[in-house]
Amino acid sequence: MNTFINKFDLTGRKAIVTGGAKGLCNGMAQALHDSGAEVVLLDILDLVEESAKEMGKEGAPVHAVKGDLSKPETLDDVYAECLEKLGGRVDILLNGAGIQYRCPAVDFPADKWQKILDINLSGVFHMSQRAGRTMLEQGYGRIINVCSMTAYFASVMIPAYSASKAGVMQLTRAFSNEWAHKGVTVNAIAPGYMATELTANMKEVNPKQYEEITGRIPMGRWGNPEDLQGAVIFLASEAASYVSGAILPIDGGFMGK
Repeated sequence: MNTFINKFDLTGRKAIVTGGAKGLCNGMAQALHDSGAEVVLLDILDLVEESAKEMGKEGAPVHAVKGDLSKPETLDDVYAECLEKLGGRVDILLNGAGIQYRCPAVDFPADKWQKILDINLSGVFHMSQRAGRTMLEQGYGRIINVCSMTAYFASVMIPAYSASKAGVMQLTRAFSNEWAHKGVTVNAIAPGYMATELTANMKEVNPKQYEEITGRIPMGRWGNPEDLQGAVIFLASEAASYVSGAILPIDGGFMGK
């Protein structure tokens, strides 16, 4: 029976997830896989092989590709490898790879600034451009970028991260403006404060800041990978066929307070 819920089924779809070896991106890749998609995990970490093996124990195939998004001269080959593993088609690109560095703006190292922009922003551009070419030829595609609530308001000590995520927001809209009428939607999710490896020690290192942040979140807790999964499946699916250029905050209500 063809019901509305079938629009969320990703069986037969082909997906690439950057930064998919661990953390939030791995959780989002897991959701795509659980919904039926064949997935390539693209990451610079050696862990990507084991992550793909573990995720692919059941269901559709999961592949691993190693690649460095900060080196655009290698990305033609990296993307070609991803595409080959997926049989020459890609329906979904989830741009999740990102790095962070905390330092006062007055002392922020130039090399750290450049590395963050190369991966967090330029990496999104280069992968979207390559996947976009394939998707435009197919006449179908879903690109989902991982933005951040710091794209809306810059936080302290993270000037490069804030700038990169604001860039991702506008890049999402720019690609959407050119591609939406050709069957390729481009959207982004903007996670709020998430309980990840990068923030795991904040409660012990800076309990006052942790309590202040938690107190600002209407839901009273930090997010986790599972909190991002529903939005990703929606944006990757036929249920979101008329959604493009959108930035969806997933922050427990933080920005509404």
